[in-house]
Amino acid sequence: MIVVAGEALIDLVPQGPTDAGLPALAPRLGGGPYNTAVALGRLGSRVAFCSRISTDAFGEALIDALRTAGVEVSYVQRGAEPTTLAVASIGADGSAGYSFYVEGTADRLFTAPDRLPDDVRAVSFGTCSLVLEPGASAYEVLMRRKAARGVFTALDPNVRAGLIPDADAYRARFKSWLPSVSLLKLSEDDASWLGGTPREWLASGPGAVVMTRGGEGLTVFTRDGGEWSVPGEAVDVVDTIGAGDTVNAALLHGLQARDALSVEALSALGADSWGEVLRFAARAAAVTVSRAGAEPPYAKELG
Repeated sequence: MIVVAGEALIDLVPQGPTDAGLPALAPRLGGGPYNTAVALGRLGSRVAFCSRISTDAFGEALIDALRTAGVEVSYVQRGAEPTTLAVASIGADGSAGYSFYVEGTADRLFTAPDRLPDDVRAVSFGTCSLVLEPGASAYEVLMRRKAARGVFTALDPNVRAGLIPDADAYRARFKSWLPSVSLLKLSEDDASWLGGTPREWLASGPGAVVMTRGGEGLTVFTRDGGEWSVPGEAVDVVDTIGAGDTVNAALLHGLQARDALSVEALSALGADSWGEVLRFAARAAAVTVSRAGAEPPYAKELG
């Protein structure tokens, strides 16, 4: 089983102007880790979601969609606090920006579980859940605990700078996570904001770093000096919401299929295997960006 740990929220996505000149906002299920879990379920991986979700109407919709995607929800904590909201703005190129409403919301009050399923092969972390306290410290405890026990850990920082009050403190915290990270995936924008290089990050712990380059594709850097790239898939972009989360899921799904969920196994993969995994991730992301909101593909859509 793969466990995805992190926030679930509601994206409010613009749908055109209202009579008042303001954008009409349509609610979409989201949150980086949530999207990753749904994508893994749709791809056919055995996956569980570990989070804290509200008991309000939005929370019930989030839970229902997890179950529909085949995601195990027994490790989801529930709370009466409201669901986090993220208001999206879509650029002319389909890129998404966000403003967040997070005060007093349920997912911030996550506590680290005493145990996860005995057959967990990997745990995936990222995005707002590693920023917003007190939940961020609980997710950090879970990451370090599972890494210390030899469980494969994946990290997608998916930086939301507007939520980070002290950029230097967050950058230092990011570096402190790297010894507990098996696979680091991040975008070029994330890398630029965080500072450093893939080689520097690899020296701190990860077995591989995958960098996404938007429509230009993906590049992997491995601890033994390997570096391989694939181009992006040509597609008409509606918006980029959930694209990176789909990449997370596709990487984990592809690596699991190759029995490569360990730092040592990542180092042993060669150009052909990495090329297959990266092309699969690029194809999956292309489906996601071709439709509105975070709607990752099902396995049958990828051939």
